[in-house]
Amino acid sequence: MRTVREPIEVLVVGAGPVGLTTAYELTRRGVRVRLVDAAAGPAATSRAIATHPRTLETYDQIGLLDAVLARARRITAFTLFQNGRRLARLDADYSASPTRFPFTVTIEQVATEEVLREALAGLGVHVEWGVRLENFGQDPEGVTATLRTADGGTEAVRVPWLVGTDGGHSTVRKVLGLPLVGESNETWLLADAAVDTELPPNSIYLIRVDGGTLMMAPMPRERRWRMLDTVDVSYGGDDAAVAERFSRKLTAGLGHEVRVHSPRWVSVFTAQQRMVPDMRAGRVFVAGDAAHVHSPASGQGMNTGIQEAYNLAWKLALVVHGHAREELLDTYAAERVPVGRTLLSSTKRATQLVALKNALASVALPVVFTAARLLPPLRRKMQRTALGRVSGLDLRYADSPLTSAQDASGPGPRPGERIGQVLPERAASAGWTALAGELRDPRWTLLSFGDGPAVRRAADRYRQWLSVRTVTASAAAAAAADVSAVTDGPGAGAPLAGPGPVPSAEPGQAVPDIPVPLADPGQVLRTDLGAAPGSWLLIRPDGYLAARGTSLADPAALAALARARGEEPAPPAPLTLATAQEEL
Repeated sequence: MRTVREPIEVLVVGAGPVGLTTAYELTRRGVRVRLVDAAAGPAATSRAIATHPRTLETYDQIGLLDAVLARARRITAFTLFQNGRRLARLDADYSASPTRFPFTVTIEQVATEEVLREALAGLGVHVEWGVRLENFGQDPEGVTATLRTADGGTEAVRVPWLVGTDGGHSTVRKVLGLPLVGESNETWLLADAAVDTELPPNSIYLIRVDGGTLMMAPMPRERRWRMLDTVDVSYGGDDAAVAERFSRKLTAGLGHEVRVHSPRWVSVFTAQQRMVPDMRAGRVFVAGDAAHVHSPASGQGMNTGIQEAYNLAWKLALVVHGHAREELLDTYAAERVPVGRTLLSSTKRATQLVALKNALASVALPVVFTAARLLPPLRRKMQRTALGRVSGLDLRYADSPLTSAQDASGPGPRPGERIGQVLPERAASAGWTALAGELRDPRWTLLSFGDGPAVRRAADRYRQWLSVRTVTASAAAAAAADVSAVTDGPGAGAPLAGPGPVPSAEPGQAVPDIPVPLADPGQVLRTDLGAAPGSWLLIRPDGYLAARGTSLADPAALAALARARGEEPAPPAPLTLATAQEEL
């Protein structure tokens, strides 16, 4: 065995969407990463296809939205058929969970991985295929991993941190001894095929027929659909038989002639609801299917894993660069394990809804959906409830150690909520456009609605990991700032152009010592954020609001900035206004 000490800081095991996102985000922040996968090469089958609004927001923040949308199809409705009759079509209503991306898209996982691999390669990191993690051990200083290389040899690698994104059969999870707790219930058959149908390709379809339920989702390629059967799940390799069965059942369920061509991919899938009790053990983390597995009913697995990767990567990068204490990493599991528990419950309900094997379903569904069609308030409630659960937009970190609930009254987003709660028509304003660009900065953002010594001290003291922006009503004031001199990667408030990968500021790199204005002519942004003159908002790198207050001279601001670094805030009692101002 040969021992090689690589000059890397994080070893990522598993090159699916979650591992690729983890590696990309760490690299984008200046962390040296190695990404390995036991497979001989990239997967060729579509697998996960649904990407929900919160994940689209994430793609926008990391600079990959345009590349994803170029390969995707937009879905804006949910339609129910039963025995040849359309019962209801529920169009997407995101008014209760505003977002700049009020739609789901379908994109084959193969294409998602291609986008991520190309972006990662653009930063100089390539997947090492055929490299398998066999074992690892850790101590307080790092992790020693044994890799089996493509040529059959072994390699011992010493790294400070290891992230396991190696799927449902995760070696990382097994070595850590983390149990995957839960249950398996339904077995379904999935198939991707060209389909001749009259259905508009902008909706998800739930189709009730005698003896069970089918689902259909349009895919990006012309006439290509993902189909799911909850009852007839046998498959012996005869693709023609699968096509004939779907053709017959869909024709009966939709009320028009449907022809399903020979499928290009068929899979028999047992829906499972399982998760680990913790997602960190010392210097090792798990994310994605390595930490939880879900039914495909609501398309949560990949979306949840990508958001976990983003959550972990910005925190780990801060620690690697010495901008935060290791205690910050405890918030990864503290925030994401409860999300996993909630998803186990919601995906189980979604699985039951899709299967609908209750004998009363055929009687109850027409009644419920006829009422929804005739009663707009009921229809809107059903839409918002379903979208809130599936979209990821209602996820909050209200109980996170990073969240301060002080001064949480009044209008605007609350600490723990997404900052980007805005629909497209208002998001087109200058203020929101500038804030969307600011959220592509890998650092924390301190958004101040007034200038002064406290703002400037914060910009100077925390400039390596904190972008400080002052909001001004004048576009001319923002344009007059000499932002061309800003050199720390995303620019700490430089002109916020289109999305694109941006490197993090390395220690010692030139950074500005003054806050750069962000223009909000018309005050649309200030109104939507509920920001009074002199107030401030502290926004996490993933776009969630950590804290807000009425004055940066208040001790609460200092406490919020301490939490951002994984530190325990000083007790409030000894702090006076003067000492808080001096600290900032």
